[in-house]
Amino acid sequence: MSHVNQGLWYRQYGTPQEVLQLEKHDLTELAPGQIRVKMLCAPINASDLVPITGAYRHRVPALSVAGYEGVGIVCETSDNSSLLNKRVLPLRNEGTWQEYVTCDATLAIPVPSDIDHSLASRAYINPVATWLMLKHFNPHDKHVIVTAAGSDSALLLMQWAKWLGAGSVTGIVRAPYQEALLSSMGIHSIHESEVDLLKNCAQQSEVVYDAVGGQLAETLLSALPPESSFVSYGLLSGQPFKQHFTLAKTHWFHVRNYLPDMSIEQWQAMFQGIWPLLKQSVLSKPEEIPLQHWKEAIDLYYQRSRQCKPVLVL
Repeated sequence: MSHVNQGLWYRQYGTPQEVLQLEKHDLTELAPGQIRVKMLCAPINASDLVPITGAYRHRVPALSVAGYEGVGIVCETSDNSSLLNKRVLPLRNEGTWQEYVTCDATLAIPVPSDIDHSLASRAYINPVATWLMLKHFNPHDKHVIVTAAGSDSALLLMQWAKWLGAGSVTGIVRAPYQEALLSSMGIHSIHESEVDLLKNCAQQSEVVYDAVGGQLAETLLSALPPESSFVSYGLLSGQPFKQHFTLAKTHWFHVRNYLPDMSIEQWQAMFQGIWPLLKQSVLSKPEEIPLQHWKEAIDLYYQRSRQCKPVLVL
């Protein structure tokens, strides 16, 4: 095994393409209970890029390897671990946009043999958020609205809500190809510019999962009935929202608020529930890009009309 590790570091906040640097560092010895994972691939998500800009500077230091999820093969352990040579998700430790990740063995998630590398690499950020949102804001027998319906998180929310028995699911879209995709999945769609249709739909809805914020959130909130729940889990518009003349219950959802209270057993069991759902879910197709071409991968992520998921091959 190589004793040199290569990864994407940022040492100051700013535009990811400008502040990220591909650096090489010597590997350190493993501490008791740790494993070392030779990474295979890692996707690019909004949650990976936003901290680099400094948006969460109060809790994310500007001296970090980027990336929160990915998959790799355990190449070294500090003891006789049964995980050696197995595929795992090395989560909640070091950044994943590097060739080798050091991870607490109890937090590493074993990957089933019938899940391919690319899908496995995307099994944390969006699936865990979806799992927890649907658990805490149950869609069963309810009329559901999901905004930013072309995103992977929204695609999972819509499909899993249907499987959990939602009365109806409506996706709010911004591009024609998204309408066609949702139609092929049996999901009704409304373009975000159709304000009257949005309000009519909201008047009959009981749960909204929103990742946009801004004017769209305010439009929906203005029409939701008092007994409904508005779950905000992102601000893709970059704009906050206010509640004007509405009694709907607003909830701010962040995965990080749920993990500290989760035992290791609960953490591992959650993925046992996620794997079979993820395997049958429709997601955007991966576009694999070598780590050395990371700028191209990030540029692709920011393309407005993007229909694929950039995945770094490590």
